[in-house]
Amino acid sequence: MFKANVGSSTAADARTAGKEAAVQAAAGLDATQVAMVYCSCDYDVDEVVAGVGEALGEVPVLGNTSFTGVIVNGAGYVGGDTPFVGVLALSDPDMTVGVAAADRADNDDPTAAGAALATAAMEAAGMTAAPDFFYMAASPAEEEFYLKGISSVVGRIPFFGGSAADNAIAGEWKLYTTGESFADGCIAAFFWNGPDMTNVFTGAYRETDDFGVITKIDGNRTLVEIDGVPAAKKFQEWTGCSDEDIAGGNLLAYTVCSPLGVKDRLGDLIAIRHPMNGNDDFSINVGNNLAEKTCVIRMEATVDELIQSVPDTLRELIDRMPGEPAAFHLVHCGGRRAGIDARIGEVADAVAEFAGEVPYLVEFTFGEYGFEGDNNNTCGGLMLSFTGFSK
Repeated sequence: MFKANVGSSTAADARTAGKEAAVQAAAGLDATQVAMVYCSCDYDVDEVVAGVGEALGEVPVLGNTSFTGVIVNGAGYVGGDTPFVGVLALSDPDMTVGVAAADRADNDDPTAAGAALATAAMEAAGMTAAPDFFYMAASPAEEEFYLKGISSVVGRIPFFGGSAADNAIAGEWKLYTTGESFADGCIAAFFWNGPDMTNVFTGAYRETDDFGVITKIDGNRTLVEIDGVPAAKKFQEWTGCSDEDIAGGNLLAYTVCSPLGVKDRLGDLIAIRHPMNGNDDFSINVGNNLAEKTCVIRMEATVDELIQSVPDTLRELIDRMPGEPAAFHLVHCGGRRAGIDARIGEVADAVAEFAGEVPYLVEFTFGEYGFEGDNNNTCGGLMLSFTGFSK
């Protein structure tokens, strides 16, 4: 029977914090197959993982640093100015889990690294067939390529997860598994014979009538022109924002409530593309990959709507699940969390109300992964990837 539990700690010592959170998470579980761990970039993450290992023994551990905090049932929002760790422990005697990591320093091709990661995860589990679903976390740069590599080995199967984050977009994020940590790369957990997994992946923004064709990009993530017009100038036409609003990192904060989106081919999902930086040539650095000759749409949401989207999405997840919820793994964009700012307690209260006694953990990421409709796995930003495991 599948069971889950969570724990958290804000102990000053990293190893102590990891151990305290893991002891709480293991309470009431017969055995733990995997521990998903999210902590502050202010901790020594290797010490956090070592502390989790002291509590759980040989259980595979994986996770990443989370932006400013986590939310767990029983404790609410944990973090802020205080280092934190949250642990979600999963247990099922029939479930098999394979965990693997790919440090980018060991492979200069992220697609090949993803393929090698998939093979390693299957070998770790002693399995030859593709898993039922998988979890992925990566550094915020090449997520789509890691996903492409994993999919080349296991095919198109459902996944969920998010990108590592720090507290100031300073490159201080970390990914980690038992005995290994790095800033640039990818980690994954493959699941066989576990609970039913349900995912809701959404930006929960409203479409506007401002849209255009991407006519020029530079590389994968620099939007140069929309409808033949410099991208930032086109954005100014749409919004009336000032030159200061689109200058440098100001654009990142401005677009939390007014980002861009791209529709999938069936229209089931609008993957949000967060403008991260406005450049001197009026091009825009964007947080995920783009393609020329596709349409980009300006999206909108108020801060009130960003907050309300959390219980609305959790309600939708529960309605979609085939059985009674046993646990929730909730990925919430760090950019949205920054826009919500001091009102994060309202988010924590809303999750607690709708989740009830079901164990849950919310992490805050710099990229979100999930799927909708035809199970076409997608990476985005400023999104919610809410996952439920059924009893």
